[in-house]
Amino acid sequence: MSKVYQNATVALEGILFDGMTIMAGGFGLCGIPENLILALRDSGAKNITAISNNAGIDDFGLGLLLQTRQIKKMVSSYVGENKEFERQYLADELELEFNPQGTLAERIRAGGAGIPGFYTKTGVGTLVAEGKEHKDFDGEAYILETGLKADVSLVKAWKADKEGNLVFRKTARNFNPMMATAGTITIVEVEELVEIGELDPDQIHTPGIFVQRIIVSKNLEKRIEQLTTRQKNEEGN
Repeated sequence: MSKVYQNATVALEGILFDGMTIMAGGFGLCGIPENLILALRDSGAKNITAISNNAGIDDFGLGLLLQTRQIKKMVSSYVGENKEFERQYLADELELEFNPQGTLAERIRAGGAGIPGFYTKTGVGTLVAEGKEHKDFDGEAYILETGLKADVSLVKAWKADKEGNLVFRKTARNFNPMMATAGTITIVEVEELVEIGELDPDQIHTPGIFVQRIIVSKNLEKRIEQLTTRQKNEEGN
């Protein structure tokens, strides 16, 4: 049975439900599954728990699902670019499970590897540690963090073959590969789809066994989160 689906809407059919947990890859606006996020918004699924490094911006990425009030809870590490996120959280309209960025990455990796929990020094003595189990190793305190899993992982890759073997590019490799392993169902949108056997096995970042559905990205915006430019000098450079 082919893993390749016609578009994002078709790829999401039959697997969405209210109250589900999703993972959405990307780092800022880099490497986010733009088409899949739009299709998720249009599906109307609600009370979603979203696990993602951030929540996009107000009018792009997961910020679109905040606008439509489809997200009930965010599990994130960086939330500083989204005013609607801030408004909903301060108004007690949105739950937030805040994580140090490395801890979030390891929680996702652990979930995909079947590891239920791990101890880390990060966050000891801070609000992050409140309510968590503490244990001493070699005279130093560590806190227990749990692995994370999702009903559906939405992933963006640069290249894939039709079996779902994935290659990521640069910053998009930060969270996408580990999220691909941690979803009960993983859907990937790719910029380029090739035939099986065309990818160099030594260059594959995620094996196709973790991927259930594939779409080819269309009309990507690839926005820049914070566009910074410099003023021209007198010579016009």
